[in-house]
Amino acid sequence: MSTTSLSSSGFAISAASSFKARSSKTSLLFNFQNPLRCNSCPSYRPVSSSRKLYPVKATLLQEDEEEVVVEKSFRTKSFPGNEVEEVGESRLNSSSSGFERWVIKVEQSVNIFLTDSVIKILDTLYHDRDYARFFVLETIARVPYFAFISVLHMYESFGWWRRADYLKVHFAESWNEMHHLLIMEELGGNSWWFDRFLAQHIAIFYYIMTVFIYAISPRMAYHFSECVESHAFETYDKFISAQGEELKTKPAPEVAIKYYTGGDLYLFDEFQTDRAPCSRRPKIDNLYDVFVNIRDDEAEHCKTMKACQIHGNLRSPHSYPEDGLEDMPDCMIPEADCEGIADCIKKSLTSTQIKQHGNI
Repeated sequence: MSTTSLSSSGFAISAASSFKARSSKTSLLFNFQNPLRCNSCPSYRPVSSSRKLYPVKATLLQEDEEEVVVEKSFRTKSFPGNEVEEVGESRLNSSSSGFERWVIKVEQSVNIFLTDSVIKILDTLYHDRDYARFFVLETIARVPYFAFISVLHMYESFGWWRRADYLKVHFAESWNEMHHLLIMEELGGNSWWFDRFLAQHIAIFYYIMTVFIYAISPRMAYHFSECVESHAFETYDKFISAQGEELKTKPAPEVAIKYYTGGDLYLFDEFQTDRAPCSRRPKIDNLYDVFVNIRDDEAEHCKTMKACQIHGNLRSPHSYPEDGLEDMPDCMIPEADCEGIADCIKKSLTSTQIKQHGNI
């Protein structure tokens, strides 16, 4: 009789504990806020103080405004003579290694030279054909994000570096650039065979080059992309200043209206890592608004590329504690952490040696 009573009590306690655990999980899931619901977005929390961020802001150009202001983001003038960008200067000042300072200078000098070379080619071929130039530019601009994702997937396969935020943000960036490309195609930018041939072959070479650079030095690859996005911003800004009144009289392409004002803007928020989700909702009334938003997209890309140059600094705008996932240990995946393939191989071998010594 006593044994039966103890067994019953144990069963009751076990059942109560199980019910309490299930209730706690259920409560957590019900408290989870869907990031797609922009009318009730979670409060935005900046990245922890251990991550260094650059307070860069782009002022949107709409209706009555006549100029765009980009603060502490990038230089909107051509690059000759600017051996080291602002992010490089910050990195140089914080680095204690003279050799690393020299490497950063070399990386940025090479990037600036390559960027200026491509700009001169485009200026020569497309000085009076704006939409064709934009088509070539957008075909090239989306390539780095494919390359970044390819290398990151390779790192994941080898178990070297698992960072979902980087994959999410880079995919969102490629999605944004793809819609820029679709807009230029709808405007007739790809009507000439030569333009398509040139853009596609530059893209192939650029992809191979970016994969190689990113595998060796992500910092250099991100800086090169920042240079490209900076040029894109400057190009669109000049075009808007010169053709603004005419653009206001033309209708917006259908693909632009759907992308910028569609129902699901999760990916639109995702690539803008310096903004809270849902904080930017463009208006599209005419072709002028389309180019204003494309230009401002390029400013956001530039800021994201600048943030990426500090290893581990990037985080998805939707991946903050308020989403509730950090309280669910089962959802968290331990991450390896390395910078570039050489660093990954070194740390992989080191960790293997440590495990072998521990087993002895």
